[in-house]
Amino acid sequence: MTATDQAAGHPDPAPPAPGDRAPVRLGGRRITTAADVSTERVEAAQEKAAVLREALPWITRFHGQTVVIKYGGNAMVDEELKRSFAADVALLHFVGLRPVIVHGGGPQISALAEQLGVPSRFVGGLRVTDPAMMDVVRMSLLGQVNPEVVGLVQAAGAPAVGVAGTDAGLLTVRPAVGPEGEDLGLVGEVDRVATDYLDDLLRDGFLPVVATVGRDRDGRERNVNADTAAGAIAAALGASKLVFLTDVPGLYLDFGDPERQALVSEVGVDRLASMLADGELHLGMRPKVRSIVDAMRAGVPQAHILDGRVLHAVLIEIFTDEGVGTMVTRSVEPRGGAASAPATPDAGATGLRTEGRP
Repeated sequence: MTATDQAAGHPDPAPPAPGDRAPVRLGGRRITTAADVSTERVEAAQEKAAVLREALPWITRFHGQTVVIKYGGNAMVDEELKRSFAADVALLHFVGLRPVIVHGGGPQISALAEQLGVPSRFVGGLRVTDPAMMDVVRMSLLGQVNPEVVGLVQAAGAPAVGVAGTDAGLLTVRPAVGPEGEDLGLVGEVDRVATDYLDDLLRDGFLPVVATVGRDRDGRERNVNADTAAGAIAAALGASKLVFLTDVPGLYLDFGDPERQALVSEVGVDRLASMLADGELHLGMRPKVRSIVDAMRAGVPQAHILDGRVLHAVLIEIFTDEGVGTMVTRSVEPRGGAASAPATPDAGATGLRTEGRP
């Protein structure tokens, strides 16, 4: 009761009887709730409803669209992140998107190779794969990682199906070589993607989980870089989005220099291609960026580099105004939401936007 009410001689309102509905003011709006329901509970529920309401335009926009997600990094190792990712992808499926998971398994391959006494060797970030290592790759990807991911997504309620790149001629590859022409053994570079099998699975309501082992034209199985495979699959499927989960918040300028490094919020694909050609990118980011450039030039309209250590990063990027990580577009347009980096004065000229420097 206000002082004005008291001065006017207005009596105190009688407390509501049990079961009556009392008016409550939350967030500046007058709502009605049962007297025995705490306002904290209602407020928490309203916040959840607001999140769902915010997601509606994005759900409507991407309903029926294919989203290819390259699953990797810490999100494949940490148990909580693994379960969270699986549940998030299941949610994408149930609200009408058509997610396709593409995965490698570098840490798992290295761990199994060590257990079996098979030495690991890398050239330019690529695993040299002799016949013994190819056996390890096959056992790890097809016998361990893929079944685990499928099981987690199924446990979250979605009808996941394990797919090898060798199934139904999905990935036809050619021999790959290192940056200086080095022999990498049984490593393959994607030559052709036959999407018939994936198209059938998606049309029938399944969620494909693809392990990146391919077959060359002579019938030999080859180890395929999962970043490269994800981009090729996204392009072949005509995906609306290509998403990479990594162990960094996104793409950085001057990565590793604490005085100059800045997170790129948004970048045009042409600017990204020039950064790649000019050697401006950290070595570990180059296969992802090369895959993104190739996929977008083949027709994929958007790509995202996200921090897989952030719970629900995929959902935040797709279904909220804020977004996280780095978004790659055909040209830099204003990005809605609080997480948009302010446009730099020469954003149109540079083709990118950055977050504030640390």
